[in-house]
Amino acid sequence: MSHRLTQDQIDFFEREGYLTPVRAIAPEQAAVLREKLESFERETGLNAGQDLQLKAHAYFQWAYQLAKSPAIVEVAQSLLGPDVFCFASRFWIKEPRDQKHVSWHQDMAYFGMDPQAMITFWIALTPATRANGAMRFIPGTHRALRTHAETYDPNNLLTRGQSVRDVDESQALTAELQAGEFSIHHGNLLHNSPVNDTDDRRIGLALMLFPTHVKSTLGRRSVSLLCGEDRYGHWDHDPAPTRDRDPVIWELMQQDFNAYTKTRIVQVAEAGNSQA
Repeated sequence: MSHRLTQDQIDFFEREGYLTPVRAIAPEQAAVLREKLESFERETGLNAGQDLQLKAHAYFQWAYQLAKSPAIVEVAQSLLGPDVFCFASRFWIKEPRDQKHVSWHQDMAYFGMDPQAMITFWIALTPATRANGAMRFIPGTHRALRTHAETYDPNNLLTRGQSVRDVDESQALTAELQAGEFSIHHGNLLHNSPVNDTDDRRIGLALMLFPTHVKSTLGRRSVSLLCGEDRYGHWDHDPAPTRDRDPVIWELMQQDFNAYTKTRIVQVAEAGNSQA
């Protein structure tokens, strides 16, 4: 079975900056992966959404296998070409009846890449609905970066509480997903997500992907080769996990996240606006 996108889907993504929904795994498999994740939380006392940052896909073999599955890889290749890196990943978890939210922002504002060709795959391990805080997109806003204010709001799930102000929400749409489905959005697309007003957690795994020709503008960093070959050598390569909870991956994850939190973005409005 081919998972490649049709030309109509590719054209829609290039025009609107998003595509949703796409099926990755069956709902029953998503439930199994949720249980694996929550077993880790119960055993360690950690919160996967807060304590696993930037390299979450490599900390569990099941997450790594999901990222490298044909359902993800073939869609990524449809949009980015044969050779694709995974730059970062994170579990996005909203607890029941919590006030945590995500403000309007653009992913690429803080990741230092040239050209700005990154896309985000957001895989739902539970349903994502209007009630529990599914993502909202503003179509067509991926053509340029906007200035972000750093609020450090404790209820904002973003690291710096980064937020684009004065957003016209009249065209915003909600990307509801069933468990096992995923949405795709361009790294420059304006998106947010409201609070979870339900009695169950909302859990997703976000993968940030880009073609291997992209360069880092913030010094040499490391990535996972998702598929194809690295023909350019602009980035170091992360080790593949040898088991769940590999301490090597844990240390790498902590180092990279500490470096990310110390990185200061130059005026976003002055950053390049090149596209994939």
